[in-house]
Amino acid sequence: MMSLWDDHGVRIPVTVLQVDHCQVTATISKRKKASLEWYHAVQVASSDRTAKTTKKAMQGHFAKAGVTNKHVVREFEVTEDALLEPGTTLSSAHFVPGQFVDCTGTSIGKGFQGTMKKWGFGGLRASHGVSISHRSQGSTGQHQDPGRVFPGKKMAGRMGGDRITTQNMFVVRIDTTLDLIYVKGCVPGHDGGYVLVRDAVKKMHCEAMVNAARGLQVLPVAGLPFPAGTAELAKSLPPILNSPTLSRDPFLARD
Repeated sequence: MMSLWDDHGVRIPVTVLQVDHCQVTATISKRKKASLEWYHAVQVASSDRTAKTTKKAMQGHFAKAGVTNKHVVREFEVTEDALLEPGTTLSSAHFVPGQFVDCTGTSIGKGFQGTMKKWGFGGLRASHGVSISHRSQGSTGQHQDPGRVFPGKKMAGRMGGDRITTQNMFVVRIDTTLDLIYVKGCVPGHDGGYVLVRDAVKKMHCEAMVNAARGLQVLPVAGLPFPAGTAELAKSLPPILNSPTLSRDPFLARD
């Protein structure tokens, strides 16, 4: 994470994400089971790896697509007119500053933790009869009827290491030279982890719904590239693309 400042001097905490040699490895078109609808998807792989650490089956899969061996392979559902040719290289230009995205990653593992840290329990009293068990969870069951602990009871256990999606993250800046995406806020996972970034589901991009996360004013931005932001498109764009700046100084007193 780092900080950016807009033209008015407002500090924006951002997370820097890198599109690491992201290439299309396959396209999928098939009918859904027990349905007449079609399923279309694009398989994308990222982060180069050596042949020594890649399984033979995956080496053949990557060679068929005409790409180098990759660490991560993921699948994204798209419409039929958005299918890409295998071997196409994607860049950070796929996203536009001012839009909203959903980021999915694996949260940092915390190990076995108690109920106060894991669930936010208040613990027992610090005095007046309580000894040695100030951070315990207290009673977990009832009387003889039902005489058991219900499933799903909040208790101590392993914390973290889960798949988490942070929704409606605001794209502040795009670096087309280094393929960097600056999103406002924090992303689940540790430094160097893999993150899936896709268009926001609950805040779809449109001309009237950009910069709403800033809370003061709505400004339009350029349309999203279709079917995708390729490496060739990035060459025709400026090295740095910033989100629209509010025309009104937020530090000025409101009327």
